[in-house]
Amino acid sequence: MTFLTSRYRRSLHWAIHHRPLTVGAALVVIVLAMLLTFSGAIGSEFLPHLDEGAIWVRGTLAQSVGPTESARVAEQARQVLASFPEVPQVVNQIGRPDDGTDTTGFFDMEFFVDLLPKEQWRPVFHQDKDRLIAAMDRELEKIPGVFWGFSQPISDNLEEAVSGVKGALAIKIYGDDLKTLEAKADEIVAVMRPIRGVEDLGVFRVLGQPNLNFTVDRAQASRYGMNVSDVEDAIQTAVGGNALTQVLIGEQRYDLVLRYLPDYRDTREAIENIRLLAPTGERVSLAQLTKANVTDGGSEIYREANSRYVAVKFSVRGRDLGSTVEEAMRKVDASVKLPSGYTIDWAGEYESAKRSQRRLLFVLPLTILVIYVILYTMFKSVKWALLILTNIALAPVGGLMALWITGTHFSVSSGVGFLALFGVSVQIGVIMVEYINQLRARGYDIEDAAVEGAVLRLRPITMTMLVATLGLLPAAVSHGIGSDSQRPFAIVIVGGLLADLIIGVILLPTLYTWVARETDRLPEADVSEPV
Repeated sequence: MTFLTSRYRRSLHWAIHHRPLTVGAALVVIVLAMLLTFSGAIGSEFLPHLDEGAIWVRGTLAQSVGPTESARVAEQARQVLASFPEVPQVVNQIGRPDDGTDTTGFFDMEFFVDLLPKEQWRPVFHQDKDRLIAAMDRELEKIPGVFWGFSQPISDNLEEAVSGVKGALAIKIYGDDLKTLEAKADEIVAVMRPIRGVEDLGVFRVLGQPNLNFTVDRAQASRYGMNVSDVEDAIQTAVGGNALTQVLIGEQRYDLVLRYLPDYRDTREAIENIRLLAPTGERVSLAQLTKANVTDGGSEIYREANSRYVAVKFSVRGRDLGSTVEEAMRKVDASVKLPSGYTIDWAGEYESAKRSQRRLLFVLPLTILVIYVILYTMFKSVKWALLILTNIALAPVGGLMALWITGTHFSVSSGVGFLALFGVSVQIGVIMVEYINQLRARGYDIEDAAVEGAVLRLRPITMTMLVATLGLLPAAVSHGIGSDSQRPFAIVIVGGLLADLIIGVILLPTLYTWVARETDRLPEADVSEPV
């Protein structure tokens, strides 16, 4: 320890005698850390994705598919998923859930894919869930006519609550005409497909339900002396039913509805064969009065804020959320032109991430302002309060470098870690500046007080920082289930404290000698404490 103290003392003397070089080097480090942040080297996301030990797979077929075809495709997909040795069991469901909370039809298939512990996975996946999902996706894509999406059981519910659709991220195109909405959604999909990191891309189709439309031929209707309303009323009575009267049971009233038997209304030919009595007395079939055609109609229509929308769902894997979505937004804005009255909204996790970042940009300056007020109240000096705040400028350096080295994205969890790091950094500054001022009050000159104060406070500062660093180190290096949310928080604090210890114990005494003056107001000397 004596050797380290003597080396530290010599380093301080050198740094103080070469103050411009020392401060310049610190500024270069700070600028490099900022460049890492704004250049996109450190990605961003909302919250770290927890590993739930299972995968939730969703398959979407055509809107008009029936239960038989849906069951066949679901069984084929279940066998594909169960063929992976990492999967001990697969459970699936088709259509809407039993509780009736979802309006989906037979076109929707969901699979719960349980996973073995990662230690039992094949070496080809290296305990990497994204790589396993990519392998499953490649096999499932061999089944034609299905859009696949991958999530986790709990995350799927949270993502749907945030985005409003069954997907982690969604682009909502608002407008009136469903065909125009789907056409623009297809354009967006074509633009986004080549973007690196975009996966599970697909459109939530609202069209596809076959509708049998009858258009009244007015010329033919007038030939037989029939009104358009008579033809429409005949179709309504035969297929949908019309209330002829009411049945009274006490105070209860029930409509008595007249409707054709199923054999006479279940097919197009049967409906076209419905006879109407013309004023001339002859019977005329609907086929003579109308033109029938089958068109695609809306099976379910999504609405939000009293406006129709069609959603494009996608996920991000193998890349950070922020840069992927921002690239997609630039390319979509440049390539997809919307008609008047149509708008696009980027919903889901990206929207939540931007909202949290805006709040963080408000909380951070407010936190620094509160810290400054407390420091000024303590020291009664603007200079010493600002000097201690320089340690806060050093705090993000180590945290950002740690995120970059470990490949961790910036998230709400790491943002909270930076706030905690500010408190420890301020504590270090207070300990050092207060003790240096005490030494000056006892008669030391500025340089000697800075050197001796830093040397004598090195041990308690080091112990304080090492306790926090070693305490959080297991969380920073953990990769077990449940560790994803705490790891960015711990990485930021561990990296920030190490950088603060290395840079701060040199830079803070150097800056002190630069700004200190003989006329400074100092505290009363504490003679009870040995020098």
